[in-house]
Amino acid sequence: MSVVLIFLAAIAAIMIWWLSGQRLTSKPWLETGSVQMPDHIGTERQQPPAVKIGLFVFLGVVGAVFSLAVSAYFMRMASADWWGMPIPRLLWVNTAALALSSAALQWARREAGQGRMESLRPALMTGLGLAVFFLAGQIQAWRELTAAGYVLADNPANSFFYMLTGLHGLHILGGLAVLTHTTVRAFSTDVTPDRLRLSVDLSAIYSHFMLAVWLLLFALFAGWANDFVDLCRTLLN
Repeated sequence: MSVVLIFLAAIAAIMIWWLSGQRLTSKPWLETGSVQMPDHIGTERQQPPAVKIGLFVFLGVVGAVFSLAVSAYFMRMASADWWGMPIPRLLWVNTAALALSSAALQWARREAGQGRMESLRPALMTGLGLAVFFLAGQIQAWRELTAAGYVLADNPANSFFYMLTGLHGLHILGGLAVLTHTTVRAFSTDVTPDRLRLSVDLSAIYSHFMLAVWLLLFALFAGWANDFVDLCRTLLN
């Protein structure tokens, strides 16, 4: 636990240091202009590497938060009042939807890079629609569990499930705000793939990361992660 806290503090310090040298009021992920090389020294321009570094720093913080939560999950599950809960079958469908959404955004990333607007639009719409489907499916899974009596305060396992899935869903919702803006811009008549390339790239990276987080959480809820930890302990002993 202390290691995770130290890592989280280090990531936060790096993020503060990086932001101190950037325009804090700018929103680079919503930029629609294409990135051009400078014609002469001193020309103000957007720097995609810096934007991506900012995204990676943010994802590092998010990863540290989920690492802290997962560490608490493993520590709490050793208690006597911990009872496992069933995994709704709908989570398998939701997982497939999120994976397909991530694949669609990777497709959009490729189409934007090759300047094919006619393929970029359906790729963005597919990624957006599947991500919305994932969120709707998660809400339905919650409803199924509560209807079956697995409420939030029933036992710690339930509380962690709702907390972790809710936290992940909020991050997906934040990514959808950017993706929706990018998709709407793609249907503007004066927008070219080059002007959308950066925001599509960032959306795809964010989607891949959130898919990886969800796969880890799903393995945790299904018990596969617990079996892996027990195997590691057996091998070490």
